[in-house]
Amino acid sequence: MTTPAASPAIPAARLPSDGGRSRPPARQGGLPRAMVILVGAAATVIVLAGVQAVAWLIGPAFMALIIVIAVAPAQSWLRRNGWPGWATTLVVLLLVYAIMLGLALGIVFSVARLATELPKYASTADGLVTSATAQLAALGVGPEQLAQARSSLSLGSFAGVLGSLLSSVAGLASNLVFLLALLLFLSVEAGGTGDRLASIAADRPRIADALGHFAWGTRQYLLVTTVFGLIVAVLDSVALALMGIPLAITWGLLSFITNYIPNVGFIIGVVPPALLALLTGGPQLMLIVIVVYCGINFVVQSIIQPRFIGDAVGLSVTVTFVVLVFWAWLLGPLGAILAIPLTLLAKALLVDIDPQAKWADALLRDTPKEPDPDAPAKKSRRERRSEREQQKQDLKTAPT
Repeated sequence: MTTPAASPAIPAARLPSDGGRSRPPARQGGLPRAMVILVGAAATVIVLAGVQAVAWLIGPAFMALIIVIAVAPAQSWLRRNGWPGWATTLVVLLLVYAIMLGLALGIVFSVARLATELPKYASTADGLVTSATAQLAALGVGPEQLAQARSSLSLGSFAGVLGSLLSSVAGLASNLVFLLALLLFLSVEAGGTGDRLASIAADRPRIADALGHFAWGTRQYLLVTTVFGLIVAVLDSVALALMGIPLAITWGLLSFITNYIPNVGFIIGVVPPALLALLTGGPQLMLIVIVVYCGINFVVQSIIQPRFIGDAVGLSVTVTFVVLVFWAWLLGPLGAILAIPLTLLAKALLVDIDPQAKWADALLRDTPKEPDPDAPAKKSRRERRSEREQQKQDLKTAPT
């Protein structure tokens, strides 16, 4: 009986001298990284196109969410002071409706007053356009370009833009009904937010922390921006009234609303009063209005306001400008106003909950170095005030 021939021994694979560390391991059964990036980019484009198609729904819905988040501390304070649940919900609902209706009525009233005021300056505007086109003709501009410039600079085109704005404001009636209904439902369910976050924290603590930080940062940002927006609006209205600019309160309301638009809101707010100053007092008055606006807004918004916002936003200036343009393109004017809260929510859901996304946080945050997690937390103004009062009491009771 013959025995089978022994199979030849398979030589062991030679390992490199560095233990296999010189070459990264090959991807096993997966797509190439370039294909993954392309598929992810295509999916992102599809999602953004869908969001832009339903911007009429997403914008008001997120605005309602932000308003409810802003007034949520009032409900918590009332419950801590023994108010029943139905009374706290009613107070929150009244606050939300008062804020929403006040802004809507203010905008409609201001646009209507502007529509009645503009025709008074038709002759002055025509004279300025005639002198401007004459200077352009002296510089060698062709007649076709002059006719196009005259039509674009006329007050009629300005009135056309104003008419489209009025029609768009009138078309917001259906969205306003939807927004008020959504605010009702969100206000009723706001009392159970703590329990919902506790349920999320039991299974996904990072998501609960990210959502809690988003709500806190949004409230801090809205509180500081609203307070300083009111200060800027009062100062601008008083300055315009002293200079004799018509509709000073309307332009103050405009500066208050544009204060929520980071970086470029001031430019949007200064254009209408500057143009009206040009029609009423000439180029010198327009220059004075621009200088006064620049002084007020630079001191309040660029020097004082960032000190109070602190770490609530935590976004670099470049990122703030880019996301402003992005959300305005995606959701329209409402996206520009809600650009910072929208970015904070996107950062909480896409970056803060993922431990592997620290590289994205390094590109988004306003400080180049990562904050020290072991550093003591900054004390609030209330805590610092109580400490100062305690020190004063200790000094009074200390022996001389």
